[in-house]
Amino acid sequence: MATVFSANHSSLLVDGDPVEGVQSVAFRVVTEREDIRAIGSDERVDVSFGLRTVNGEVVIRSTATVLDDRLAQRTSFSMVANLKKGQGADDPSRSYSFDDCYVETKHFAMGASGTAETTYVFTATRVREE
Repeated sequence: MATVFSANHSSLLVDGDPVEGVQSVAFRVVTEREDIRAIGSDERVDVSFGLRTVNGEVVIRSTATVLDDRLAQRTSFSMVANLKKGQGADDPSRSYSFDDCYVETKHFAMGASGTAETTYVFTATRVREE
């Protein structure tokens, strides 16, 4: 059965400091791949793998000063997403650690409801799941 993590009990840390107002965290791992072809055949015989990168987005209610600073200064940081099902000690949890992150872009939006949201797009050298 799948484990359902709760956003209300999960947290995001940037360089060890908690980030408030997190609405969502999404990431994907992309690995370059090249097919090795057989001469005289239309089928591949092997696959060669290359660079692996991590691309992600963090959506914050209003704004996150720590991420704004990293974007302005073009400095790297570490980020940890701690996912939890509940607050109990025995509740399932999972942690994603992102190493050597850089904020690539920032998108700001405020709708008619009056609540601002900022989307920070980041890259990381690697992600570790614990």
